[in-house]
Amino acid sequence: MSLQVTLKAISNPVRRDILTLLKSGRLSAGEISEQFALSSATISNHLKQLKDADLIRESKYKNFIYYELNLSVFEETMLWLKSFTGEDI
Repeated sequence: MSLQVTLKAISNPVRRDILTLLKSGRLSAGEISEQFALSSATISNHLKQLKDADLIRESKYKNFIYYELNLSVFEETMLWLKSFTGEDI
């Protein structure tokens, strides 16, 4: 996934809040939606954008969709950002 897509996805505060929620572990779409005063459709759109940026992964179990972080994309982004500090990677 391109860095531009990743940075665009994390530029939105709601999406950053969703990522922060997922730091504690896998959550269902409903559990995520409960944390916001936004419609389920709006949260679903944010989840789609995070998924399209490959920042999160989804898995289905019975009638639920669960989301979790894809840490490899975070690691790649951090390596790129760290290259600007002049420190060895």
